[in-house]
Amino acid sequence: MNLNEQFAGEELDRSVWLPCYLPHWSSRAASAATYQVRDGELRLSIPPSQGLWAEGVHETPLRVSCIQSANFSGPVGSTVGGQPFVTNQLVTEEQATFWGYTPHCGHVEIRMRGEVSPRSMVAFWMSGIEDEPHRSGEICVMEAFGDATAIGIGLHKFRDPALTEEWSALELGIDIAEFHTYAVDWRPGSLVFSVDGDEVRRVDQAPDYPVQLELGVFDFPDKPGPADHTPALIVSHVIGHSL
Repeated sequence: MNLNEQFAGEELDRSVWLPCYLPHWSSRAASAATYQVRDGELRLSIPPSQGLWAEGVHETPLRVSCIQSANFSGPVGSTVGGQPFVTNQLVTEEQATFWGYTPHCGHVEIRMRGEVSPRSMVAFWMSGIEDEPHRSGEICVMEAFGDATAIGIGLHKFRDPALTEEWSALELGIDIAEFHTYAVDWRPGSLVFSVDGDEVRRVDQAPDYPVQLELGVFDFPDKPGPADHTPALIVSHVIGHSL
């Protein structure tokens, strides 16, 4: 299973991407990303007018513009759905099952930059599709807050008993406002993370099931920072291929 997303044209390839963030815990309308595809780039942004995501359910106010390459959840009122954030969380809007791009091992990379303030962040991660609850491990390729100098990279176990948490923020001395290529080489039992071709972390474990790609920009209105700023994630390519 290969992917060579160069963001040609003026619209997302809807056979690959769903322009919503975990819509089963909210709704398609309330989780829809603000985005533009132009000149070979995807620009995800959160303008000041964009509403809260999962308002009244998420513990703290959160705004999101994110796209993902798959989605799986159960009927309304069920607890079947990827990436729950409260105990026994219930599906609020039924969604069609969508398998766009769901690799199981291989090389995955993104070339991106972020425009963030102290109250926002950008991220690219790969989460288990959770067609079974334990298939929930997350490969975090990059995560960066506007008020920090380090970049989060590693593995989150979540509800996968076969994995051990192995994630931390690394001081890499790069400016996330500039384009960089963040990548992972995923083999059975190992993950090798790199930035601009240089290895920055090695993890001797890995999920053993398909994952979905997620890339997005997040805003936390309860944190200090300019309320009129529009955080953004700009992406020039996402590439995935078997090793």
